[in-house]
Amino acid sequence: MHAFDVLGDPVRRRILELLAAGDLTSGQVVETISAEFGIRQPAVSMQLKVLRENGFANVRPEGTRRIYSLDTGPLAEVDAWLTPFRHFWTQHLDALDTEIKRARRKNHTPSPD
Repeated sequence: MHAFDVLGDPVRRRILELLAAGDLTSGQVVETISAEFGIRQPAVSMQLKVLRENGFANVRPEGTRRIYSLDTGPLAEVDAWLTPFRHFWTQHLDALDTEIKRARRKNHTPSPD
């Protein structure tokens, strides 16, 4: 499965967001995803399997629990693929940053940086 096929599913994207914040047990993932998407444990487990099989997540046993963690390898590949397209938005984001800083100076609002 291509990385963008994996990332195309909102449930899998949400699981990756959760794992980006830190390792989670399968039960924690199921609890959050079930609450947010209204799907049951078998469906969440299937999505975790897709992430594992495509290299986006790692799993390790810890006693009777399974701990999931993010594997950034495929995300680095996605990032590399996006490189030639970055110029389409980087310039706009830089301009937005300049305007925000200009408005803060004008209003004497401290920067959150």
